[in-house]
Amino acid sequence: MEMEKSRVLVVGGTGYIGRRIVKASLEAGHPTYVLQRAEIGLDIDKLQMLLSFKKQGAHLVEASFSDHQSLVEAVKLADVVISAISGAHIRSHQILLQLKLVEAIKEAGHVKLLELLSR
Repeated sequence: MEMEKSRVLVVGGTGYIGRRIVKASLEAGHPTYVLQRAEIGLDIDKLQMLLSFKKQGAHLVEASFSDHQSLVEAVKLADVVISAISGAHIRSHQILLQLKLVEAIKEAGHVKLLELLSR
């Protein structure tokens, strides 16, 4: 009997590592959700990448790091959250974003976090 696939939420899916994780998750047959942050605004490259993910079968989930409840709702869709938020500015607000994500995961209650700090 085949094991049920984990539902995967990728945060930072348009980044260098994140886009590869989205691709791998889809190829492995996992229901894959990609966080679409309101903050990306009109970043055409990121928007095009998100639409490309959608064509490949990913689900886009709108949420914002400045809206805790939207993060909690996004996290509740998944069994596993993979954070590939860029760690390039490690001393800046990226750490705070990770903490906000952890808070949302704690509130959702059932989710595992896999954190990948890309450099």
